[in-house]
Amino acid sequence: MRLAGKVALVTGAGSGIGRAGAAAMAREGAQVIVTDRDAGLADAAANEISEARYRASALQLDVTDDIALAGVIDGVVREFGRLDVLHSHAGLQVEGTLEEVDPAGMDASWALNVRAHFIAARAAVPHMKTQGGGSVIITASNSGVQYDRGMIAYATTKHAAVAMVRQMAADYAAHAIRFNALCPGFVDTPFNAGFEKQMGGRAELERYIAEAIPMKRWASVEEIGHGIVYLASDESAFMTGQAFVIDGGECL
Repeated sequence: MRLAGKVALVTGAGSGIGRAGAAAMAREGAQVIVTDRDAGLADAAANEISEARYRASALQLDVTDDIALAGVIDGVVREFGRLDVLHSHAGLQVEGTLEEVDPAGMDASWALNVRAHFIAARAAVPHMKTQGGGSVIITASNSGVQYDRGMIAYATTKHAAVAMVRQMAADYAAHAIRFNALCPGFVDTPFNAGFEKQMGGRAELERYIAEAIPMKRWASVEEIGHGIVYLASDESAFMTGQAFVIDGGECL
């Protein structure tokens, strides 16, 4: 097992990519702490992992609460003795152009897509320095390496997340703490509601997938989960500061 003996914390893990990544890491031997703003979703995800005879626990967490976020990370270290993997995944998609997105929408995007990752990483780094290393995975998007028409808040904050990852990677490489940005393309989850609305409905979104993505399909959450395990494990031990794009070639 590639993550045997490791402790991994995942935010926004109640559904979609976060849930699939948590399950994938648990199958590889990690003790996974599943967190989500929705306690019911966190419990369901952790129970699903436990019923498959892997190790998981659940916590309710709103990542926009700085004190709660840092407190959960400190609490994980107190309970399990270490934190090997932080997957800071929770995010927000607000659709619209400069004239369509109001300042509150941009502020909300920044709070979840950048600031919460900063707070989580800031809380995790001292523990990882003490234990001699770790892997921090921050979910950005392939929107962080290209530009989506009519998505100013989303694309701006995802580019910022990638830049932040690169800066942190440079600052902490000497401490054996790796930072990488997970940059998925289109995955068929409810998170795509903003793009679907912007494009005029499900049929138009499906048409875009078929025409704009060279592989002409969605990614599955399981495919993204494989990427998460790679970033979390020692298989990527010499990889840091990268935008790890899994998008079927869309950004080409």
